[in-house]
Amino acid sequence: MVLAHPQTEERWQLYRLLADPNRLRLLALSAAEELSVGELAEVLGEPQPNVSRHASPLRQAGLLSDRKDGTRIFVHLAPEVRSDPVVMDALSAGRKLCSEDGSMERVAAVVARRDAKAREYFSRPGNAEISISPNLPAYLHAFAGLLSSAELAVDAGTGAGELLDVLAPLFRRVVALDRSAAQLERARERIAARGYTNVELQEGDVGSATDSFDADLVVAARMLHHAPRPRPAFAELARLARPGGKVLVIDYARHDDERLSDELADLWLGFSKAELTSFAQDAGLQEVRSADIPHGLVRSGPDAHLKWIYVVGTRSVVAPTPQTMDSRGAARENGKKRT
Repeated sequence: MVLAHPQTEERWQLYRLLADPNRLRLLALSAAEELSVGELAEVLGEPQPNVSRHASPLRQAGLLSDRKDGTRIFVHLAPEVRSDPVVMDALSAGRKLCSEDGSMERVAAVVARRDAKAREYFSRPGNAEISISPNLPAYLHAFAGLLSSAELAVDAGTGAGELLDVLAPLFRRVVALDRSAAQLERARERIAARGYTNVELQEGDVGSATDSFDADLVVAARMLHHAPRPRPAFAELARLARPGGKVLVIDYARHDDERLSDELADLWLGFSKAELTSFAQDAGLQEVRSADIPHGLVRSGPDAHLKWIYVVGTRSVVAPTPQTMDSRGAARENGKKRT
């Protein structure tokens, strides 16, 4: 790897590698957002094989890292190269090139289209029977021994309100958030059918919530895989909890069933427990732990064949060190990316 031997004769190869404007653009775009090879081709207006050809030497040199999501390969700037002054100078040149050709502006449109797919799916009206969720045992397993205070719970991405059958009986007040009016209407039907008087519905993204909830518990059940940028979304969930409050995220373990991308508008094919733990820690949570949900508890639905996992953490009672988020959602502190 070129960067591993900065004082050897191989160092000159780094300069040769970064002399190509196409590679500079790829480097800058991959630093701005984690993008698939197909998305990079769209942004750059290049055939996908050309993009792969230019990206390959950057990966071999350790400048780009990749992540497989089903059949898609996502690439992003390798965290360790941010301390290399030559790479940072190349990034600056690449950003200038991308600004001039408009490709940097097109990144936002690509991310927005990820989101539009999920929004369209959840805007469809539903006529599902109002009944106790067949997945209730899975939720209860994740909640076991979790609650020490039951004043306020926030259900982020409530959807049709399945989780309200768990939260409403346990908490004095429940706020159910969802960005889809169609989904909230289904939740409203559930609330009426159950006779819940302690549940408030709010329409909007988690990040747009302006209320200071100071919740004892914030829970997001199978919501994160619909988020265009999961790491910042996790940070917004943590923001809704009070100091000492809990944040619980239930989602799928990594899988390769791309059918769900088409049928359920899933943006991500699950997460590893290590990824969810990293999201939680970057969000400033403490006492973070993750675990599997026994597969036998997930009994029905198009995702019943998937493995479910959860991560839970406690919001610190001490204000976290100020952080900024880089464009792909990774927390950075004092100019250095946290790993």
